[in-house]
Amino acid sequence: MSLILPPSSVSMASSELYRNSINAHKHHSMIAFDHAKHVTNSHPAKSILMGRQPKKLKIINSQRNDTLPKLFQVDEYKALKAKQINKALDEAVPLRHPAILHEAMRYSLIPGGKRFMSTLCIASCELVGGSESVAMSLACAIEMLSTMGTIQDDLPCFDNDDLRRGKPSNHKVFGEATTILACQALHCLAVEQIAMMKTKNVSPDRLLRAIVEMSSAIGSEGLAAGQIMDISSEGKDVSLSELNFIHRHKSEKFVEASIVSGVIIGGGNEEEIERMRNYGKCVGMAYQLWNDIVDVIGSPETKETTGRDMLRGKATYPKLVGIDKSKNYAKELLAKAKQELAYFDPAKAAPLDHLVNFMVSFDNVN
Repeated sequence: MSLILPPSSVSMASSELYRNSINAHKHHSMIAFDHAKHVTNSHPAKSILMGRQPKKLKIINSQRNDTLPKLFQVDEYKALKAKQINKALDEAVPLRHPAILHEAMRYSLIPGGKRFMSTLCIASCELVGGSESVAMSLACAIEMLSTMGTIQDDLPCFDNDDLRRGKPSNHKVFGEATTILACQALHCLAVEQIAMMKTKNVSPDRLLRAIVEMSSAIGSEGLAAGQIMDISSEGKDVSLSELNFIHRHKSEKFVEASIVSGVIIGGGNEEEIERMRNYGKCVGMAYQLWNDIVDVIGSPETKETTGRDMLRGKATYPKLVGIDKSKNYAKELLAKAKQELAYFDPAKAAPLDHLVNFMVSFDNVN
């Protein structure tokens, strides 16, 4: 039986947000079902091997998505997590010798983006009984790998972008050589963050599994494969299957791995891992669709210039199937992702229900 540390004070505060949302609507937000009746493809043997017994859980009523999400204070939750993640990153990458290398690493990492992927990781860990403190090193690793990817994207040999989030790209400040070395350093430090995780609550096999999950998402079966196909397809007509390959490997797999690794670290059993893998696949593709759409019509949340992908002749969903079909497909994926959350405690699933609404901000793409 995996032992789980007591939640940190921040996690406890987040849990209070859940409880306040749930108690007001508990009498009509849940219907009890026998787990075996609902899940036809469960794997009790695998669950036992992972050190956890198969569960009899409650299935959330289909009305949940119409009531509970409106009550959960997602902005408070995101702010709490982002604050803790930023603090941990600041400590993980201190300014030290050689100063120029660490300055380049910190320039793009601190402050970075909205910490979506790392927050999803923590929320997924908490979903299965883990805590923020257990997932924090993994969350930092995810931010390091994500930052590495965006730094590389901006290089002249890739997208040749001078700006990232409204400020000069890393290579425009530090030069290409230093930027490439900063990427290498962030990659290595990310693996170290997971491997050297300071907790007795996560077994070595789970740490190894999380490392493999994240490494696969950025290697020749993940980001690298998506990037090379993205580059080679510029200015060419591509099929829908080719575009799906690019998006799945360039973006979707990283989102999926961030979520799945959080469940692994949190002690999730095999069925929980697979359900959240399905959730991650849908969310990851929807997130890439959102990026494609924003590149065409813009968004109040972004500071990037629109039409960059079009100018480069990149393969995108709007280019292939149009804006409306792209939006509809993203919404379908989001709905499918939320179906997987019905397996879990609604209080713990609430953050994951809401966070995807903000990642795929349809209010801004109407």
